[in-house]
Amino acid sequence: MNKNDRLNCRTKDYMASFGCILKDMICGMCEADMDDSISGNFIRQMIPHHRAAIEMSENFLKYTDNEKLACIAQNIIADQTRGIENLRKALCCCSSVTNCCKDLCEYKCRMNCIMKSMFKDMNCAYVDNSIECNFIRQMIPLAQGGIMMAKAAMCYCICDELKPILESIITGQEKAIAEMKCVAECLNCKCMCM
Repeated sequence: MNKNDRLNCRTKDYMASFGCILKDMICGMCEADMDDSISGNFIRQMIPHHRAAIEMSENFLKYTDNEKLACIAQNIIADQTRGIENLRKALCCCSSVTNCCKDLCEYKCRMNCIMKSMFKDMNCAYVDNSIECNFIRQMIPLAQGGIMMAKAAMCYCICDELKPILESIITGQEKAIAEMKCVAECLNCKCMCM
């Protein structure tokens, strides 16, 4: 019996939407316009990341009646929507802060490794008929990827306007991960990478 044979119709619909969101995010992050500004490059890759978190949460809200997890999803939507607004406001100013070739190359390599790992973990997350557990197993690697990307950017000379945004990404995503892990324990979600 393959994976799809053991999934009910609701889960298949949820997963189909998730697959489209993940594909769009991968395209958006991998095909972002890159130049000689680590700050600008980070912003252009983080916007599709945040958009995916919003869309995944909106997709999840169509299927759940778990109030605690629905509240977490609504908070993710609000936080990531604000995050996108802040990133867009900072883009013009931050793109003017340029970096040397060595730093750009090193940064790009680090980001590619983080993104590759995040995409794999999201795509290969264990799937069963608990949409709540599926959502948690998919969102945690997304949030972990956001934290790692923000921390990687902080290692370089970046725009002053971007620094508080990076700190906000780290604290917001760490809080969301902790909340989701707590719910996962209550739900006895299988195959969780804690």
